[in-house]
Amino acid sequence: MTEYRVRIHDLPVEERPRERLIKHGAGSLSNAELLAIILRTGTKSDNVINLSNRILKDYSLSQLSRASVSELSKIHGIKAAKATQIAACFELARRLELYSETVKPKIKSPADAHRIVAPTLRNLKKETFKALYLDTKNQLIREETVSIGSLDASVVHPREVFKTAIQESAAAIILAHNHPSGDPEPSREDIELTRRLREGGSLIGIEVLDHIIVGDGRYTSLKDRGEVK
Repeated sequence: MTEYRVRIHDLPVEERPRERLIKHGAGSLSNAELLAIILRTGTKSDNVINLSNRILKDYSLSQLSRASVSELSKIHGIKAAKATQIAACFELARRLELYSETVKPKIKSPADAHRIVAPTLRNLKKETFKALYLDTKNQLIREETVSIGSLDASVVHPREVFKTAIQESAAAIILAHNHPSGDPEPSREDIELTRRLREGGSLIGIEVLDHIIVGDGRYTSLKDRGEVK
């Protein structure tokens, strides 16, 4: 039996997502409508808005943002082209959070450091260790991923941390990593690693200023806790 399905072009012009964005701005659209504009087309059984609503019913924006192209491609109605479009949009959003008109952002506090590393560390499924390399004015020279570990552990070699510091003539380093559990409470291993890297840095004249642990919407500064002196 023939089924009647509403296509986007069957909707009144004023109800179509693209036309509504042009007329009223992106802020007037729902998450599903914005996703529909990114995907552009639906499937034989779903128009693009229905497809978007179905995706957002199964995946929160946070889950969608961290899904790989391979994972996205497993969603019914999403193939490689649409999966890469979704991944590219979320990556641009993450980069926007990091963007600054200042060529060298200055890091004055743990909050400043968290603001820089959080967009790329939060919501990751694997523990990822980063280093922020600073000049003598605490301006950021370089941000680098040093190690990617398993779901609950990260192996960090001091030589990898300080190799870049020496290459960049960094005066100081801020360490950072995420806890996939969402709880930023430092483990015994986190504290021991910080101590070991601080000792290594003192031997070559590069100070480890802090170690930021990124959780779900919050963070811990080991300096604030008195573990970095």
